[in-house]
Amino acid sequence: MPTLLHLDSSAIADGSVSREVTAAFRAAWQAEHPDGTVVYRDLAAEPLPHLDAHGISAGFAPAEARSAEQAAAFELREELMAELERADAVLIGSPMYNFTIPSTLKAWLDQVILVGRTAGEAPSAKGTPVTVVAARGGSYAPGAPREPFEFVTTYLEKVLTGMLGLEVEFIVPEFTLAGTVPAMADFVPKAAESKAQALELAARRGKELAAAAAV
Repeated sequence: MPTLLHLDSSAIADGSVSREVTAAFRAAWQAEHPDGTVVYRDLAAEPLPHLDAHGISAGFAPAEARSAEQAAAFELREELMAELERADAVLIGSPMYNFTIPSTLKAWLDQVILVGRTAGEAPSAKGTPVTVVAARGGSYAPGAPREPFEFVTTYLEKVLTGMLGLEVEFIVPEFTLAGTVPAMADFVPKAAESKAQALELAARRGKELAAAAAV
């Protein structure tokens, strides 16, 4: 049965728009594959360690030549890379924190990117479809005043596509802070519209990718 790798990175457990939208995708996927496999990592609740010198050097050393520290560090990298390689589809929830992705998601990326295996001329997960729910408190869309500060989709597109060879599609709910920031009260209708569209897109995308994985 098909396998979905689902990553959430929002530090907010309740009320997170990115989590709500990824949940809509996952529900649609599981409706198509109730007996399928979902590998879930809540990167905020259970953060991964940052890639350190042992993990980096272990990626370029033969297994038999690794020190105990290198072997331990690479064991985690192996687990995470294998999860990516086994996935028929990947789902990532990434809110915008200070114009870019959460550090917890960056830690996952650093652990799974290994030149010569998952990255490089022949990435081991090449072609796997990835859906990124990139929620943000305001708008960073083309033409918006803060467009130049958008380093979520711009960064992830380069890393996921350019390095890992994945096929990426973004779902972008905007104005998520409109209901809690008084100065953004005028944007509440836009926030509701953007969220509704994101939920619809996520459910449709989840169903479509589930159907494609079953072929």
